Amino acid sequence: MEKDSDLYPLIISHVLKRIDLTEEEQRHFCSLLTVRRVLPRQYLVQQGDVCRHESYVCKGFLRSFYVDEKGNDYTLHFAMEDWWISDSTSFHLEAPAVRNIVALEAATLLQIEKSDLEQLYREIPAFERFWRIMEQKGSISQDQRIMNSISMTGAERYTALIQKYPTLEQRMPQRHIASYLGITPVFLSQIRKTNARQDLK
Repeated sequence: MEKDSDLYPLIISHVLKRIDLTEEEQRHFCSLLTVRRVLPRQYLVQQGDVCRHESYVCKGFLRSFYVDEKGNDYTLHFAMEDWWISDSTSFHLEAPAVRNIVALEAATLLQIEKSDLEQLYREIPAFERFWRIMEQKGSISQDQRIMNSISMTGAERYTALIQKYPTLEQRMPQRHIASYLGITPVFLSQIRKTNARQDLK
């Protein structure tokens, strides 16, 4: 198992790609973080609970999903190394979460609570810019996903997804990928078989 001290350089490198910090500011930021380790199938957030943290993924793979009244499961997002994950609405409004976040692999996270994040904004204003950059990136990605769902076929969306995230099929079960793409597992299986036949030609 990695030592806690080995994790902080990962998030500092991530942050310094987007904003400048003094060494003292870096140390202060790290002092506000807590390490969380979760096992496969362990929940980070459950529907109905309040999401208390923004979580940076040092290691592992997590899935965010919604379950409707009929028990249907809809994959909303996923997160791998060097990504953040939370239920942002629940976190910022301190309201019950409408999604679940579960680890698909053993995961190691660095987490920050809302009160500590607000303290960070006051003490190191550059972090407001950092989170604005991250939220803009997330918004652009979400807009692209919406446009893809309108303008692309299911097969095209699958191809684009796997090209963007080549390791995804090794890390997330096919039924969850199908759900993320808004298609059935049977249709995804047909797409993959068609692609495999074309690769053999």
